[in-house]
Amino acid sequence: MESSQFVLASRPIGLPSSANFRMEKVVLNDLKDNELLLKSWYISVDPYMRGRMNSAKSYAASFEVDQPIKGGIVAKVIESKSKSILAGDVVVGTFPWATYSVNKTENLRKIDIEKVPPGYFLGILGMPGFTAYVGMMEICKPQKGETVVVSGAAGAVGIVAGQIAKLQGARVVGIAGSDEKCKILKEQFGYDEAINYKTSKSIRKEIAGLCPEGVDVYFDNVGGEITEAVVANLDFHARIALCGQISQYNNTKPSVGYSILPHLLTRSVMLQGFIVSNYSNRFGEALSQLTKWLNEGKLKYTETIIDGFDKLPEAFLGLFTGRNQGKMLIKTE
Repeated sequence: MESSQFVLASRPIGLPSSANFRMEKVVLNDLKDNELLLKSWYISVDPYMRGRMNSAKSYAASFEVDQPIKGGIVAKVIESKSKSILAGDVVVGTFPWATYSVNKTENLRKIDIEKVPPGYFLGILGMPGFTAYVGMMEICKPQKGETVVVSGAAGAVGIVAGQIAKLQGARVVGIAGSDEKCKILKEQFGYDEAINYKTSKSIRKEIAGLCPEGVDVYFDNVGGEITEAVVANLDFHARIALCGQISQYNNTKPSVGYSILPHLLTRSVMLQGFIVSNYSNRFGEALSQLTKWLNEGKLKYTETIIDGFDKLPEAFLGLFTGRNQGKMLIKTE
């Protein structure tokens, strides 16, 4: 059977472009025992993939040039040689950006899409949701009455992180890149305040005005100047979950800003960088609690869905211009 797939055509220097991707045809092998033929349905694009396009050693192996790019995918089972997952089932896993692929049973998880949209298993009930849960509950540990700031607040992780903080009784301020996103954060996702960093004359001063007693918790998805502005407003014994640095991913040389370390020292701040895969032992707990909150109406979520497998590079590049609200997904049909 023939499938279309995207491979990494070349390693990007700075901001990636469509030239770094190439779509090609591939012929799939016949199924062996315990294998399944999968048709991709929803395909995830995520900021961390930018790091995997480099050759530098990191927490995840680099994508190889001329080899398929891999990511989170919800797929339909077309044919099965498995006893536990059958044709017609819907599964989630990490496999190539391809219209069809062959995978083994142990690499997949069967999902129930009767109560939630299938894309949620790549978002709030997938890696982004688990990231928000672990970062907020394990590292930040917001307490009732504390002030929490979330950067990248309208993204796949930020939307969930802010709502989890609210459920713990905290006051939550989000930082996002448009007035529309700020409005949605407050009206749909329970944020108390929101700052548009693109129009703000001074993010530092705005944070100071909205957080007069200081910031107790910072969930950092962005880094750079935004993080510098938040750190300047941290209260004593604040906690920082260092989740992402999307403002820095396309830098061709290290960014030089003012040092945040003196602030962390003099205010006894705890900063913890974390990779969600390091907390895999808590994924079951995260899935259970997030599902419960979702079913109870205590959590809300949104997706930006682009139709068409051929739009995958476009969707990925859109992450770096703020095109998405919530989880960015490609729907193949």
